[in-house]
Amino acid sequence: MALGILRRGRGGAPGARPVAGERRMTTVEHLQELRRVLIVSVSAWALATVVAAVFNHVLLSVLEYPLTSVLATHNHLLSKPIITSPTELITIPIKVAMAGGLVLSLPVIVWQLWTFVSPGLLPAERRFALPVILSSLVLFAGGAYLAYFLMPVWLNLLSSIIGSNAVYFPDLNQYLSFLTLVIVAFAVTFELPVVIVLLAMLGIISSAWLRRRRKVVWFAIILGAELITPGVDPVTPLFLAVPLLALFELSVLVVAKPLRR
Repeated sequence: MALGILRRGRGGAPGARPVAGERRMTTVEHLQELRRVLIVSVSAWALATVVAAVFNHVLLSVLEYPLTSVLATHNHLLSKPIITSPTELITIPIKVAMAGGLVLSLPVIVWQLWTFVSPGLLPAERRFALPVILSSLVLFAGGAYLAYFLMPVWLNLLSSIIGSNAVYFPDLNQYLSFLTLVIVAFAVTFELPVVIVLLAMLGIISSAWLRRRRKVVWFAIILGAELITPGVDPVTPLFLAVPLLALFELSVLVVAKPLRR
C-alpha cells in the first residue's frame, strides 16, 4: 500500500500503462481526498466514542471481569478494583469510551484508508491488498481475544505466588494499563503471518528460506513468548507460543504457493 501512495503522488508507476478511463489526480486533489478521509474517520471515531460512553458501565464490567473473577477467589475484602485519585473518576471513563469508540469505528477507518490508497495500486496489488487487510484485522482480533481469555489464568497465577502473606488491592487505572499492554502485545504478535506473506511477496524471503531457519524462528517465538507473557511459570508462555508456532507453519505453507503479482 505504501507503493500505492507513492504512485498517487507520481501519477502512476514508472512505465505502467494508465488504466482505461482513469484520470490522474493533481496534488491539490490528493490533499482534498486526504482531508476528506481524515474528517470522516475522526467523525466516525467521535460518534462511536459517544455511543461507547453511553454503555461505559457495561464496557468497564467486561474489562474488569478477569480481575473480579480472581478477587472473588483470592480477596475476601474487595470485590472490585479501587481508584486512588479523584481525577481518575473522570479520566478512566473517558479512556474507556475512546478505546471502545476506536474499536467500533475501526471498520469505517479502515474502509476510508482503503478508498484513499486503492486508486494508486495496480490491479494485481488490489487483489492481494484486500485479503491482507482482512487477515490483519482477523488476526489482530484473535490475538486480543486470546489475551483477554487468558488474563484470569495469569492473575490467578500471580496471586498464588504471594499467597496469604499480603492482600491484593488492585488499582483500576494500573490494571487497565496492564490489560491493554498484554492485549496489544498479543494482537501485534499475531500479525506474524501477514508480515511473512508480505516479505515473501517482496521477494525478501521464501518458503525454503523459512524452512532452513525453522529452528531459529521457533526459538525466537518461544523466547518472545517468555518475555511478553506475565508470570514466572513455564506453562503460561505456551498459551502464546503454541498459536504463534502454528501460525508460522501455516505461513510457510502459504508462502510455498506461487504468489502472482
